[in-house]
Amino acid sequence: MKETLFCLRVGHLLRYSMSDSNMTDFKNPSTFILLGIPGLKSAHVWISIPFCTMYAITFLGNITILFIVKMELSLHVPMYYFLCMLAVTDLVLSTSIIPKTLSIFWFNSMEIDFSACLTQMYFIHCFSVMGSGIFVAMAFDRYVAICDPLRHSTILTNPVVAKIGLSVVLRGCIVVLPHPLLARTWPYCRTNIIPHSYCEHIAVVKLACADISISSYYGLSVAFLVMGLDVFFITVSYIHILRTIFSLPTKDARHKTFRTCSSHLCVTLASYIPPLFSFLTHRFGHNVPLHFHILIANVYLLLPPMLNPMIYGVSTKQIRDRLRQLFTHKGT
Repeated sequence: MKETLFCLRVGHLLRYSMSDSNMTDFKNPSTFILLGIPGLKSAHVWISIPFCTMYAITFLGNITILFIVKMELSLHVPMYYFLCMLAVTDLVLSTSIIPKTLSIFWFNSMEIDFSACLTQMYFIHCFSVMGSGIFVAMAFDRYVAICDPLRHSTILTNPVVAKIGLSVVLRGCIVVLPHPLLARTWPYCRTNIIPHSYCEHIAVVKLACADISISSYYGLSVAFLVMGLDVFFITVSYIHILRTIFSLPTKDARHKTFRTCSSHLCVTLASYIPPLFSFLTHRFGHNVPLHFHILIANVYLLLPPMLNPMIYGVSTKQIRDRLRQLFTHKGT
């Protein structure tokens, strides 16, 4: 019965949008309709359970990282400053997606204001670019710490770290700004129904009844030039890091040095591999069902923010010790 009502509602919205397009072009539609995960309407409640769990772990984990770094004076070093920037980025990114997605799954609240949709689009892509820039900064920190340890404190001073953080934020804000600005200029006269659980850039601009080549090419340029360059710089950093590690005289020294950058390497791989998989399935997986694309698009945004504090919490002795102290004091 619920499925029938849902289909009737979507059909009514489609007919309304199509009939409205015959009369006028609504350049700025008042609302968009997010369908959640098309084809899996009956499973929305079940899908919401892992999504909600991931968000809860993300929120608690990143808040814990921020709290421990603030309280532990020994962690007031560039590596953990960058980790705090990453934690804030992950919190904002997850919060930009999950509340609206869960409202769709739980309350069938599919409408989203046009301006709110563009704002969500901007935050998602802006903080994704910021996160990528922070990974580059962390890779540079590991490079200096391992390849030139005697100059680490003189190269990465607090003012330098602040400038790096500011440049990462400004780059993310400026590079992504054309996305919502261009999306706002297109005429939307076909439909305002988005077959997605959030306002993803291409999913929105595809609804425009105009040539969206500029938006499409600019989005690809950001993906290849910005993210591609970030991956290149991270790769170059780790090539030099690995060369330095393998040149160390003893196995224990190599193992201990590699362990200092293993957490960052794991976090980087967890953040770049899912988006790459999603990109490849979009470009070459033409027979892949739409609901699979939407699920992957959610997972690659939600999984890294959840894993990042867990990986650093497990691999960093200072964070483990501080957590143990907190729980010990509470128990006492």
